[in-house]
Amino acid sequence: MLTWHRLFIKATPSKVFIINNIHRGELKRNVEMWIIAKICLYLSFSCISVASIFRSGPCQLQGQFRLNGMFQEGDLILGGLFEVHFLTVFPEQSFRTEPEPPYCEQFDMASFQQAQTMVFAIDEINRNPNLLPNITLGYYLYDNCVKLSVAFRAAMALVSGTEESFSSLNCTGPPPVIAIVGDPGSTHSIAISSILGLFRVPMVSYFATCSCLSDRKTYPSFFRTIPSDAFQVRAMVQILKRFGWTWVGLLYSDDDYGIYAAQSFQKEMQLFGACVGFSEMLPRDNNHEDIQSIVEVIQTSTARVVVVFSTEAYLLPLMDEVALKNVTGRQWIASEAWATSPVFHTQHLLPFLGGTLGIAIRRGEIQGLKEFLYYLHPDSNTRNNIVRIFWENIFGCSFEIGGRERKVCTGQEDLKSTNTAYTDVSGLRASYNAYKAVYALAHALHDLMQCEDGRGPFSGNKCADQINLQPWQVVHYLQKVNFTTGFGDHVSFDENGDALAIYDVMNWQPSSDGAISVSTVGVVNEGASMKMVLTLKENSIFWNFKNRKPPQSVCSESCPPGTRQVRRKGLPVCCFDCLPCADGEISNTTDAIECKICPDELWPNPNKDQCVPKEEDFLSFEDPLGISLTTASLLGTCFCALVMVIFSHHRNTPVVRANNSELSFLLLLSLKLCFLCVLLFIGRPKLWTCQLRHAAFGISFVLCVSSILVKTMVVIAVFKSSRPESKSAMKWFGVAQQRGTVMALTTLQIVICTVWLSMASPKPYKNSLYISSKVVYECDIGSVVGFSLLLGYIGLLAAVSFLFAFLARNLPDNFNEAKFITFSMLIFCAVWITFVPAYVSSPGKYAVAVEIFAILASSFGLLVAIFAPKCYMILFHPERNTKKSIMGRATQIK
Repeated sequence: MLTWHRLFIKATPSKVFIINNIHRGELKRNVEMWIIAKICLYLSFSCISVASIFRSGPCQLQGQFRLNGMFQEGDLILGGLFEVHFLTVFPEQSFRTEPEPPYCEQFDMASFQQAQTMVFAIDEINRNPNLLPNITLGYYLYDNCVKLSVAFRAAMALVSGTEESFSSLNCTGPPPVIAIVGDPGSTHSIAISSILGLFRVPMVSYFATCSCLSDRKTYPSFFRTIPSDAFQVRAMVQILKRFGWTWVGLLYSDDDYGIYAAQSFQKEMQLFGACVGFSEMLPRDNNHEDIQSIVEVIQTSTARVVVVFSTEAYLLPLMDEVALKNVTGRQWIASEAWATSPVFHTQHLLPFLGGTLGIAIRRGEIQGLKEFLYYLHPDSNTRNNIVRIFWENIFGCSFEIGGRERKVCTGQEDLKSTNTAYTDVSGLRASYNAYKAVYALAHALHDLMQCEDGRGPFSGNKCADQINLQPWQVVHYLQKVNFTTGFGDHVSFDENGDALAIYDVMNWQPSSDGAISVSTVGVVNEGASMKMVLTLKENSIFWNFKNRKPPQSVCSESCPPGTRQVRRKGLPVCCFDCLPCADGEISNTTDAIECKICPDELWPNPNKDQCVPKEEDFLSFEDPLGISLTTASLLGTCFCALVMVIFSHHRNTPVVRANNSELSFLLLLSLKLCFLCVLLFIGRPKLWTCQLRHAAFGISFVLCVSSILVKTMVVIAVFKSSRPESKSAMKWFGVAQQRGTVMALTTLQIVICTVWLSMASPKPYKNSLYISSKVVYECDIGSVVGFSLLLGYIGLLAAVSFLFAFLARNLPDNFNEAKFITFSMLIFCAVWITFVPAYVSSPGKYAVAVEIFAILASSFGLLVAIFAPKCYMILFHPERNTKKSIMGRATQIK
């Protein structure tokens, strides 16, 4: 168990009163830390030296702090720290005499109402027979003057007392107060609680919001009835999320409240995926150049939303400069420290601060408080000097007799005739929190008093000693407090001493007199689910813009589906460019970081926001190219049929009968098949078409070329048989031999096709390599060897035919058909030699078109070169279609 050591020391001339010299002038953070260190050292020194101290005499106070306060005696005393004055004045130091204590100026009516609310709560509890029966609560309240050094002196006065001497020889005993309500400032609470925590003296703040105070190891006895800044920050981020504000400016005060809140805010913004466009600290000394620089940053930034964590004292000079520079078109987001502050609710600030959204402490109602505030009257007790100061300020009088400038206060003036923040109970926020803090302590003390012997929470199941009550015992019960106020709000503390987070969302709207009025437009509540729930009445929000709509505050406009974000170099993540997704990729969400690759069978639609089945690509009958090739194929077939009709009608003429008319009809049939096999290459590839197209092509062309080869051989044989020495040539190459040769050569191609189809049959194949956005339907040849043998065999027969025809080119003109065959085979070979590179280099359906073109070109070449001269003779020069005419050249040669 810790023992509280009173901060007394024996009076000797050589001693200097340490606490009175803690701080002078403008405080900086490092000085504040030195104050804490000095107090810690002082406490340690007091504890170590106490044994030697009491031997030489009783404990005596070395000096008195000059503090403004109020008091009321009771069985148990609660301390209180309030910001009743705005300003602390430190007298000039001569360094020759003991320094004069500081004094406070600029009375704050609203803060005095908070102090009186604590008094009212204690009075209400004392009159409640069901809460702390038979126990009267008292209070010692002090003004901290918004200065750490004054607040520290007040805290030390509360825990050590103000008696001139102390009867205990070892200067130990319980502190005069059992707990402290306050301090409202985060910096003050950090410093004071770090000391009081060593002795587990409970401290319940009603306005200190720094998230750092949730550290239970550092501040084990600190509690608060206002939510931590961590909750406030999350609530503000919820508002930013609601309106899509991802690019905001940040201003914060140069104190623990502002710095810790700014740090938490930036972390939450990162989790939210939003960015802080600029971050500026409001100067402590209100340096005009620094303020001008901050306003310039606000003006030049593209962020249209500015979040401010600050108190009025830091913010007022900035807002004056904002008005001076006419900085409009900004949406201000106020922290709870200034969201309801009346100092900004003036007419000249409406054009700049109108429409401000703010997070405010939960407003409450306290029955009977207004009447209690009116009941206050001053007395002559110097320990109640705050009331006298208040009275002088509100009525403009003075209790000092003989003053010429001000009238004399009687103490009987009527408060109901005044209209100040002191008597305004329409928006109780900080006062309501102070009210809850007192009741939390009262409930903790009540639970402590109700403890039954043998069933206590302390060692050996003991209860607290009610006569010698220790502060740390109150901490135990305070942690378990759980009650509901008369207004219906639930009060309890979590494991960090934080209260349930609930805020009102405020909106600054024009009032009837042209100034600013504050309206509640929503609630942010963190319930048992530990999630912030934002409820807003958006139709009730006043937007201070021409279109009366929420502003857009983004560094970059959202990237629509089909694009992705690309960060701008050197700028925050919220500043980016939108680039279209690459081919084959989509994004179906707004502000996508990466695009997704479509599966193999799918491809992005034109907007690139979803994958759709790939377009099927093949040479179809509806395709213009397919229509053209089909037309050419049918024309070729018709030409063949026409030639067959002409030859059939003139089958007995010498031109038709010459050189075996049966071979001519077989050649025309094979050419017709060549033209018709083209149709198998057009349309969606199927298994049977893939298998049949190349087989039909190969067999038809072999039949055609073999007929030409045999025809060439017949020409040579006929010419030789016309000579006496070779009359028996045709006997060995008659009609039967000619048929057999054609069938044999064709059969060999049939065998090649049969083996190819049985071992590695062609089949349909979906190819996405040529064009990524399309599925090209084509026939996989199955075996390159089989396809090569098919083409190679045709090429071999064509080469042999060309060779024979070339050798027979000098035969008699009237009888010679070899020169036409030579020309036709020259066309045939040229087409198919050109076909190979063209086919290999053509993608998709164009490869099929090249193959069809080769078939058609070679077929038309054979048809025209071989049969056009004969048809010309038959139709236009029938006089030359005689045996005499045909044989004339041969006779002349004889």
